[in-house]
Amino acid sequence: MFKKRKKNSRTASRKLVGRDVSKSLSLEQFRMIRENIIFLMPDKKIKTLLFTSTSSGEGKSTMAANVAIVFAQAGKKVLLVDADMRKPTTHYTFRTTISPGLSHVLKRQGGLNEVIKRTQFKGLELVTCGTMPINPAELLGSSTMDDLITEMKSKYDIIIIDAPPILLVADAQILSNKCDGTILVVSSGKTEKNDVKKAKGLLETSKANVLGVILNNYKLEKGHYYYNYNGVKGE
Repeated sequence: MFKKRKKNSRTASRKLVGRDVSKSLSLEQFRMIRENIIFLMPDKKIKTLLFTSTSSGEGKSTMAANVAIVFAQAGKKVLLVDADMRKPTTHYTFRTTISPGLSHVLKRQGGLNEVIKRTQFKGLELVTCGTMPINPAELLGSSTMDDLITEMKSKYDIIIIDAPPILLVADAQILSNKCDGTILVVSSGKTEKNDVKKAKGLLETSKANVLGVILNNYKLEKGHYYYNYNGVKGE
């Protein structure tokens, strides 16, 4: 008997709503997340939205990508930015090249217009990681990053930033302070409660505007009205 080969995270197909599915519970759930984000801050327009998690493998990058898609489907001009410069995945998700990207702009090797990539989703554009730098925290905390965010805000309705897990490195804390809102992604049955508390504490320390939590990989029993294979639930 042959052993099952493990999927390589770099080549495994990530589920994007709208790529193959026009109507599904998963799509509706992401639309609900989109509307909840809008309703959470009725008096302030959210332009920059950060996605992070407590640790790796909780699905934050897939969540960020799908939320970006449903905002684009609502007629918004959206930019998805892969700021996880330690373990980038967005170029795999959208089947494109990693370079040029964010690191090139932050190292002043190119401008924003030179690194933007189109996607198959109308209204959604992408900035991949670029060449992985040795000093991502310093680049993300720089005045160049501040200027880049200002430029992105002038060109897009909403910018969704995929950041590294907050308990592993300082990058997410640095970026959360620069963004209008932060979403924490946790994985049902995997993420420890103490880790969620630690993550919340770090975000509060950085004065992040925490909009809420998305509970990923939540499994409902078959036969339940809201049962779906994807098991994605937003809160």
